[in-house]
Amino acid sequence: MGESQFMRAVRITRHGGPEVLEPVEVPTPAARAGEVLVRVGAVALNNTDLWTREGAYGRPGDPDAKSGWRGPIDFPRIQGADVAGRVVAVGTGVESSLVGRRVVVDPAIYDSDDPDANPVGLMGSERDGGYAEYVTAPVERVHDVTDSPLTDDQLAALPTAYGTALGMIERGRLRKGETALVSGASGGVGLALVQIARARGARVVAISSGTKIDAVRAAGAHEVVDRAGDITGQIRAAAPEGIDVGLDVVAGELVGEGLPLLREGGRWVIAGALGGYGVSFDVRRLYLHNAQVIGSAMHTPRHFALLMDLARRAEVQPVIAAAFPLDGAAEAQDELSRREHVGKIVLHPGAAGPV
Repeated sequence: MGESQFMRAVRITRHGGPEVLEPVEVPTPAARAGEVLVRVGAVALNNTDLWTREGAYGRPGDPDAKSGWRGPIDFPRIQGADVAGRVVAVGTGVESSLVGRRVVVDPAIYDSDDPDANPVGLMGSERDGGYAEYVTAPVERVHDVTDSPLTDDQLAALPTAYGTALGMIERGRLRKGETALVSGASGGVGLALVQIARARGARVVAISSGTKIDAVRAAGAHEVVDRAGDITGQIRAAAPEGIDVGLDVVAGELVGEGLPLLREGGRWVIAGALGGYGVSFDVRRLYLHNAQVIGSAMHTPRHFALLMDLARRAEVQPVIAAAFPLDGAAEAQDELSRREHVGKIVLHPGAAGPV
């Protein structure tokens, strides 16, 4: 295939802190039937990387069990869900015209071939990911974005964060003219929610910390609430007629506080638990107002295809906070965990030194 028989990668062999990230040299994977081999140009970091490494997802009936995204990890595992790069080889049954094309990989493993299939696994958790110079992927999960004006870093920022955001917005049925509340708005998913909701024609009220308010407003939020103050009071002032859709990656106490802010028929969509997974709320706020609480785990194939259309037209502009070489993966994850940045952190597997 013309590629090296070995590649640099970073993998984990057990759950733990950043110290379990292990730089290694391993055989370059070969594209099997129905697959392509992608040279990784950039791979973006996500909270899923931290939680998979830590084993923080829990299991049904045992929330404290060490687990990957959807169950026990088959170690060793190369992390990294979000890959942008170029196809360098194809397996049998795949058109050779894909070689040389610039692509983004849909990292989800789905429960069926249906366009509305649910994700039941994730690259970097249930299969090897992009903390490596090369990665394989099923051809149906590879999207040609050769003509996109976005950089590899920006394209790599899309799959998990923007895919999760678009899944939330689609499941929440956000429409033009409605008011959306975005929690955790300075994070990767939060900024994506702000940008996509604004592009949908919604009025966006975002929650963020004081030092990041300007960046969130620059991303497209109409109003930004300082999470250090009276959150519900600020939201009521910013949206006196109420919220149509809550787009929530924080959960915790915010769910109970936020549900009374929904308008009749409002939807509260949850795709994260940065504020805690133990939630308590007044159920009357649901049935008396025809409100809904909706769980949203990433995206469907149909959602991801919509996202790639946005990428080709550059209708979203991911913000890149920092870039690291592959051997800086532990440092990059540590920076991600501190949550002091705005935007996405990426690795450049082809770079051996400071980026």
